[in-house]
Amino acid sequence: MGKPERIRIARGLQKAPLVLKHARVLNVFSGAIDNCDVAIAEGFVVGLGDYDGIVEIELGGMYVSPGFIDGHVHIESSMLTPPQFARTVLPWGTTAVIADPHEIGNILGVKGVEYMIRAARQAPLDVFMMIPSCVPTTPFETAGAKIGPADVKRLLKNPAVLGLGEVMDYPQVLAGGSVILAKIAAVGTRPVDGHSPAVSGKDLSAYVGAGIMTDHECRTPEELTERVRLGQYVHLREGSHTRNLLSLLPAVDIRNSRRITFCTDDKHPADIQVEGHISHNIELAIQNGVDPVEAIRMATLNIADCYGLSDRGAVAPGYRADLVVFDDLCKIRPAAVFKDGVLVAKDGTALFDVKPLPCKSVVNTVRVRPDRVSLDLRLSGPVVKVIGLDPRNASTTKLVRTVKVENGLFVNDPARDLLKLAVIERHRNTGNVGLALVEGYRLKGGAVAMTIAHDSHNLIVIGDSDRDMHVAIAKTVAIGGGIVLVKDGVVAECLPLEVGGIMTTEDASVVVAKLESMRVVIRTMGVDPDLDDPFLALAFLSLPVIPELKLTDKGLFDVPSFTLVAIEE
Repeated sequence: MGKPERIRIARGLQKAPLVLKHARVLNVFSGAIDNCDVAIAEGFVVGLGDYDGIVEIELGGMYVSPGFIDGHVHIESSMLTPPQFARTVLPWGTTAVIADPHEIGNILGVKGVEYMIRAARQAPLDVFMMIPSCVPTTPFETAGAKIGPADVKRLLKNPAVLGLGEVMDYPQVLAGGSVILAKIAAVGTRPVDGHSPAVSGKDLSAYVGAGIMTDHECRTPEELTERVRLGQYVHLREGSHTRNLLSLLPAVDIRNSRRITFCTDDKHPADIQVEGHISHNIELAIQNGVDPVEAIRMATLNIADCYGLSDRGAVAPGYRADLVVFDDLCKIRPAAVFKDGVLVAKDGTALFDVKPLPCKSVVNTVRVRPDRVSLDLRLSGPVVKVIGLDPRNASTTKLVRTVKVENGLFVNDPARDLLKLAVIERHRNTGNVGLALVEGYRLKGGAVAMTIAHDSHNLIVIGDSDRDMHVAIAKTVAIGGGIVLVKDGVVAECLPLEVGGIMTTEDASVVVAKLESMRVVIRTMGVDPDLDDPFLALAFLSLPVIPELKLTDKGLFDVPSFTLVAIEE
């Protein structure tokens, strides 16, 4: 069927292959809700009005929205491979995502990015890739690979690639660093995502002027307003650990809403199953005073415009028939989801299966000799810097505490909430071990180890005894990466993540069940109940681009000064 035939269908001279009858279409152009039929052919909407179809689906006044688009997501953070991720989010109405494979990029470089592109083709979800811009994220940690300007140019030739992923190394941008500027220059006029917490004033002007067009790290309404004023799009984020939609919403109004979009960034499958995906962002916005069509626009047309996706983001002639059908504007629970005019999910269930993609090139990535790992925290005095957890944010605080020291070594005091944290390099078997102390996690009688540790994804472990930490490390290495929970010297639970040490080819239900079991156990061990996700909270303690104190395999890192610092105060 060619365009002439689509024109005949649009004019009503020929029946459409598929018509959604008696819909209430959320019109993201006019802001209205239109009562009409939706005629579909060749995967596109061809007409809105009164149409006859070869196949007709009676909607009886249900709402029809454009398919939702996640403006910025790390699929790897779901711990699912792209096909399983698609099975999880499509039933919630997400038909496209702007994905930054930064996590696997830091582990396997170009090879990891190419695996994500291949794997994404196994499912009907549209996955538009942004090339990881900061691999490694900083020079103060050891990643498994590098992605340089030449690699950016190579990856840009792949049609699945849109542009450059979040530029987290904003100090290098502001300093005029040749490598990061070469990467930005390589993408030309294509989209470049940003990441600039706390950057403002002239520095922000310089950062935006370098070609960076989005930000998802705003912390205050004032930061949102400043970024929009300088021309950036701002993603309102609702992830598993970092949630800022409600705090930023007061800055959103009719004057600036076309520059506002939604994203999840990092969201675990258990939270998706309970809350939804981008549908949750839309719900929250509507429930807090945003006009329903405006909220839908933020999840569709605004993101499509931002990333140059001219054939999606609206229910209108010439746009892809990526459609979400639901019956309650205040509670987005899709009854049906269409991708390119094909029904792919119904009543919360995916209607397609996926086959695991062979992944020999992205397994066996944990290279650590557990017997050679020392957890001795040597101190020259009792006054030390301590990482203070923020239970609802990826940021931390810098604390100063007096600790017990014997024979030059830190000694744990069971009466205090001070836990030893270690980040062990696991890509190149360098033997690097960074050590620090954390307040606010509250774990008692055990340890947690993971090979999910943003962004270089070294092996991170926290515990109240070296014995339990060593048990957790050994088990994590033995399973090829994943999450391990040790209680009283014994492995209580573990979740193998064989793909890069951060994903599994298992179905989301397997991951959800295992994580829930682990959450139950870890709560009995005293972990702060205010931590939305104790595992994701741990993973962010090694992220050296979000303030204030973090830990890498090279040592304690002070983000505001962007330098490694001694643990002694």
